[in-house]
Formats: sequence, C-alpha cells, structure tokens
Amino acid sequence: MMPVRQPDLWNRIRRFELDDPTAAFSFTDRLARENGWPLEYALRAVLEYKKFMFLLCLTEQSLTPSDQVDQVWHLHLLYTRSYWLDFCEQVLGRPIHHGPTRGGDAERGKFNDWYGRTKALYQEVFGAAAPADIWPDNETRFRDVNFRRVNLSAFWLLPKLRFRRKT
Repeated sequence: MMPVRQPDLWNRIRRFELDDPTAAFSFTDRLARENGWPLEYALRAVLEYKKFMFLLCLTEQSLTPSDQVDQVWHLHLLYTRSYWLDFCEQVLGRPIHHGPTRGGDAERGKFNDWYGRTKALYQEVFGAAAPADIWPDNETRFRDVNFRRVNLSAFWLLPKLRFRRKT
C-alpha cells in the first residue's frame, strides 16, 4: 500500500535494508532468535517498524509502537551507525529519539492514548487497520509488560500456574 502523503519518504524507508548482506547472522535472524519468532514474523515486524517510523515523520504528535515494533526499534538502536547515520540522518533526514516511560498511572494513561492515536493514524495513512498480531488492542499491548532477558540454553521456562479460588 502506497501512502498518499510523502511517497518519496515512504519509498526510502521501505527500501532501507536492515540486514547486512555480508553478515553471517543478519539483523532479522537476531530479531527472530531473541524474540522467539519465526523468521517470516520477524520480517513482518520489520515492515511494521518502518511504517511506524514513517508515521513519526508525518506528525508532531507523540506516538507509541506495539511491543513487537518496539523490539525491532530497540535492536536497531543497538546498531548505532545503521540507526543514527544511515537511517535517521540519510533516510529520514531527522533524528528520532526513543523515549521510555517514567512509570506510574499518568504515564500508563499517556502511552495508552498515544498507542490509540498511532493505530488511528496508521489506518488513515495506510488505508487499512494495522495487523492485529503485531498491533494488538490497547489492553493486550499494556498488560504483558513484565519481561526479562533469559538464556534459554541455561534455563527452562515454564508458564506460571494460575489457581482459581472456589467460591
């Protein structure tokens, strides 16, 4: 889908390659491994990240990514030269800073509002709703946020059992 607004910018963003063709272990390989995603899903998340960055360039309002898009953004920030010089400076023509939450109820409400605005702008610009498997509803987006990095070759992960009280 070609957005009506700033098609040249969208084409530059869309064509930007996060994967170094000379690397044995690519950006999307790492993204998939670190998040436990199939490679196809990681590639889709990268496209959604590019769409999010495009939206940030179209508006002065603050926006919030889905967690999946945020994972792509966090990893891209680690590739500092690619992010700051190649992407922000040369493709976007401006810096895009990542601002984390300060915590608390006011921040939760603010980011919840921004996430809703992001999805509305996405619909307006791209002419379709954001894919729900990458952009879940607000409740889901902000419910599961207690993450830890875990070495899966050293630890097993088991889901917590949930007990219901008898009434």
